[in-house]
Amino acid sequence: MAVQSLSFIRTAPVEATPPPTAVRGPVGWVRENLFSSPLNIALTLLVAFLLWIALPPFLRFMIFDAVWTGSDRNACREDVIGRPVGACWAFVWDRLSYFVYGSYPPAERWRVDTFFALLTVGAVWMLWLKAPRRGLGAAYFFIVFPVLSFLLLTGSERIGLPEVPTAFWGGILVTIIVSVVGIVLSLPFGVLLALGRRSRLPVVRLASVTFIEVVRGVPLITVLIMANTMLPLFLPAGMSVDRLLRPLVGVALFASAYMAEVIRGGLQAVPKGQYEGAMSLGLGYWRMMYFIVLPQALRIVIPGIVNTFIGLFKDTTLVSIVGLLDLVRTIEASRVDPVWAAPTVSMTGYAFAGLFYFVFCYGMSRYSLMVERRLAAGQRR
Repeated sequence: MAVQSLSFIRTAPVEATPPPTAVRGPVGWVRENLFSSPLNIALTLLVAFLLWIALPPFLRFMIFDAVWTGSDRNACREDVIGRPVGACWAFVWDRLSYFVYGSYPPAERWRVDTFFALLTVGAVWMLWLKAPRRGLGAAYFFIVFPVLSFLLLTGSERIGLPEVPTAFWGGILVTIIVSVVGIVLSLPFGVLLALGRRSRLPVVRLASVTFIEVVRGVPLITVLIMANTMLPLFLPAGMSVDRLLRPLVGVALFASAYMAEVIRGGLQAVPKGQYEGAMSLGLGYWRMMYFIVLPQALRIVIPGIVNTFIGLFKDTTLVSIVGLLDLVRTIEASRVDPVWAAPTVSMTGYAFAGLFYFVFCYGMSRYSLMVERRLAAGQRR
């Protein structure tokens, strides 16, 4: 049989094609992300136009026309200083200690500073992925730190510190405490609720579903009011609950219900073969979840978990409904002071609160993106 000629062998040279674009750096990024298509060009020009309209007035108010020093309202009144007045940062600087500590006794505010330092150590130890002895860091953050913080902030004559009732706590201190407690407790409780909702035991599944749907079906304000007014009714006669503990319980339960649904989505996204492979190795239910399933599920839903944390951090402002003096409440109490009765004082106070929440929420968002990129790189190896 004759061998036919191979038709796919080229008999003529191929014309040279131009080399790929070798532009790198800022110019390449701009071309790829801002001017890669007619639609992107139009959107880029539209955003640039909106920034050109909004950014100059914003900068004039926040920086160029702002008042940075002063001791009363006369420093921020246009009719007194004879020029346009922007943000009254002198008001924020004068009331900064009240915004941070609330009515905490000035002589004891070093205890709050120590609490912030201990929290920073624990947070860095837990969030730094290359930190040494992270298991020891977890024990510090979840066991040692809460005990030390409670003794330090409340005080006791037995340890030589005067007692400071929670009625005197306020400002950023209360905001940080409520958000940290809610974030720390919502994740483990959310995991248990998600596992309970997928349980084969009817009683456990029904209890988990009922709790999740009831809590998610009402706003956080309702949960806080119920925790503040109804929780004492379930306690024995003569027993009372601290006014700060009540909203802490409500916030933790509310965040746990939402966290449970986020984690349940991650559990459903784990392939069935992972469950079967773990069971074929003879792993029990809890060991299978701890070593095989939960790490994959949590990695999948990192954006949802961080989004829940960010929402919870911003929702801490609602604790003012039940009488807690959080950051926003301290600003509202300060802006009506006749000493600082100036037109731009209120807007400046709320701008300070906005910057505070933006810094923390943006930091959490960027950290989650960094963790996602690192885990994605590990999966590709």
